[in-house]
Amino acid sequence: QVQFVESGGGLVQPGGSLTLSCAASGFTFSMYAMGWHRQAPGKERELVAMISRDGTNTEFRDSVKGRFTISRDNDKNRLLLQMNSLKPEDTAVYYCNVPVPSPSTNWGQGTQVTVSS
Repeated sequence: QVQFVESGGGLVQPGGSLTLSCAASGFTFSMYAMGWHRQAPGKERELVAMISRDGTNTEFRDSVKGRFTISRDNDKNRLLLQMNSLKPEDTAVYYCNVPVPSPSTNWGQGTQVTVSS
């Protein structure tokens, strides 16, 4: 069964940094592009960053370009998101999954990121 376990969120002041981690299991991780998604209160879930299967190509939502870095460790089935210069509008629950999940795709519990002074 496909599973994602996200961790690393927390409360941080504007301008601060956090690193999120995702442990994936139940599928051949290295065969899939992966992404980090987020959902803010009252808003739709959105894809913020994605990375190719081998980690050589990355793409970011415009609002996080230059501040977020996505990486992966295929030996450990792990996905990371380094977030710098955090803003209040980055507050959301963050999830990892494939970039375009099917309606039946499992989601993890997510990890809450709150940016506030």
